[in-house]
Amino acid sequence: MILGPVETASLDLNLLRTFLAVYRSGSFTGAARLLGLSQPTVTTQMRALERQTGRELFERLPRGVMPTPVADELATRVAAPLDELAAVAGPTPPAGARAEPVHLAGPAELLCTTVLPALAPLVAAGVRLRVSTGLTDPLLDELRAGRHDLVIATTRPRGRTLHAVPLTDEEFVLVAAPVWAERLRGRQRARQSAEGARPGAREPFDPAVLHDVPLVTYAEDLPIARRYWRHVFGRRLSRTAAVTVPDLRGVRAAVAAGAGFSVLPRYLCQELLASGDLVALLEPEDPPINTGFLVQRPGAPDNPDVARVRALLLRAARGW
Repeated sequence: MILGPVETASLDLNLLRTFLAVYRSGSFTGAARLLGLSQPTVTTQMRALERQTGRELFERLPRGVMPTPVADELATRVAAPLDELAAVAGPTPPAGARAEPVHLAGPAELLCTTVLPALAPLVAAGVRLRVSTGLTDPLLDELRAGRHDLVIATTRPRGRTLHAVPLTDEEFVLVAAPVWAERLRGRQRARQSAEGARPGAREPFDPAVLHDVPLVTYAEDLPIARRYWRHVFGRRLSRTAAVTVPDLRGVRAAVAAGAGFSVLPRYLCQELLASGDLVALLEPEDPPINTGFLVQRPGAPDNPDVARVRALLLRAARGW
């Protein structure tokens, strides 16, 4: 049986406002925080709306809710009118009043080296920013709950509660300081000579020459290095890190100082590669690439500066 569109003419306006808050935040708790209500009140209102529509609007998950296709259709129909009504009914800001700060979150390295410099013109023009750093999954949970306006995520969020667009691709590079690079070239030449290769012949880089070189990485489970090994060498990386630093800028500093080798995003080490303070040990034709996404809750944000930040980031990312 195919159900027709939800009839909205007789639905309670307050219930629709609460519905839209749940839809945009991805949870009853997040909607309660946005609306200044208790979580049980939001739950009661959503049950009442489901009784009125005769349809299930949200699938309850262990963490938050997932909108059904009926909820998607309803949100499409009511979001713009409710946003316009809120703009008309809301208090008129006094002349010269500043918009609320834009809450932006993402990986510390990308924010500090690339994103914040790109947003400097907006800040100079009066836009206020509140920046948070962290891992993608917790930041997306906080976005659903209304704590952030925009999140730069290293993976595309699942489900339909968030809207994501590709922002930038980061290429990963196998790097070491010049002193290690020179030693490794010698090992590679010696290995090729022992295997009978022609002098001067260019042989594929053998990762075995790295067996006793300290590995500096972001985390104990070697997420970036393991991905590089699978993609480039077609094998599993079995190593224990010599140094773990939960900030890739710290990894970069340690490797540049001669601590060992690592795999880093090219944007983070491009200047050191150009100056010779870091050396790319390998330049594969098909390097590993990771796509970052700019994520927000569905619907038009109340703060116009959110749209300005989003538009500038998408424009600036074309040159990253």
